[in-house]
Amino acid sequence: MHQHALRLRAVTKRFGHGDASVTALDGLDLAIEPGTLTAVMGQSGSGKSTLLHLAAGLDEPTSGDVVIGGTSVVGLDDDALTALRRTQVGVVFQSFNLVPSLTAIENVQLPALLAGAAPDGKRIQDLLDDLGIAGLGARRPHELSGGQQQRFAIARALAHRPAIVLADEPTGALDSATSLEVQEILVAQAAAGQAIVVVTHDAAVAARAERVVLLRDGRLDDDLPATDAATIAQRMLQRPGHADPASLAGPPIAGPAGALGSAGAHRSSGGVR
Repeated sequence: MHQHALRLRAVTKRFGHGDASVTALDGLDLAIEPGTLTAVMGQSGSGKSTLLHLAAGLDEPTSGDVVIGGTSVVGLDDDALTALRRTQVGVVFQSFNLVPSLTAIENVQLPALLAGAAPDGKRIQDLLDDLGIAGLGARRPHELSGGQQQRFAIARALAHRPAIVLADEPTGALDSATSLEVQEILVAQAAAGQAIVVVTHDAAVAARAERVVLLRDGRLDDDLPATDAATIAQRMLQRPGHADPASLAGPPIAGPAGALGSAGAHRSSGGVR
């Protein structure tokens, strides 16, 4: 049977109660397939960060269903959610979020160790070779450039072969040359069979994806096949209330404690993002 990497079915997410409640996602349907690179765009308040939190298993929907790698998050307890996230979800953070007290290679091995599994040495070595950082594993994060840190963050997200990799503005803190290199890496990993979702405000980054999902007010506003940056930018400018492309980025998702630690700390958090 065909299995989506990520499936959202009629997902609604509300924060607060009664007249004070706010709907962050409103009946959203979305399916992400293995071996695809999808860009998610939308202005501030469109629901991008809420979507990432749900896709990462950091929270449950108010109604509807979120299925990650064939497992529904609805009704899972905190331990089960944490286990699901550690095995089925990889996250590439905008600010890298490597653990400073660990070496670069130990950061890559960390998700497997936290899950109680032995790191896949061959898989990790192949990733480091492909990313051009094989000789830098003994360094601490502060001894690496921004581009090198982002490469190790990508290796960490991919090392355990998760069902879905979520990249939150992965090029936002990088110079243009390094940004292009990171884009090439994500494209190559998708071509190799990994499901990757990139949240970005950059039309040029979105143009590298084979699909661009536009959100507005918590709903799917448009679903574009692969297209050029000019077309994407024009579509965004046509959206009501959109004036500043930089406003599309939204707040980043949780840091490494949230990505690798207990799910319970995040299930009651949130806001409209």
